[in-house]
Amino acid sequence: MANMYFVYVIQSLSHGTRYVGSTDNVTKRFNEHNIGKCRYTSGRKPWRLISQEKFNTRSEAMKREKFLKSGQGRKYLDEILK
Repeated sequence: MANMYFVYVIQSLSHGTRYVGSTDNVTKRFNEHNIGKCRYTSGRKPWRLISQEKFNTRSEAMKREKFLKSGQGRKYLDEILK
């Protein structure tokens, strides 16, 4: 079976900020954020996973990630996460 790809959204419990990323292993990537392995998110630990979406290809996941990082995508996340 081919790999699945995921777009995930995490939220900082200390700052309230969100981070959107993509990966083929959400659990591993989420743990990396919480142990400080990722430079951008290391100063805002701890994180909680608030959303994830599954895709068949990496390119589909990257397209969705790009959308969620756009102005429209941030508005969409604000609405669904109320």
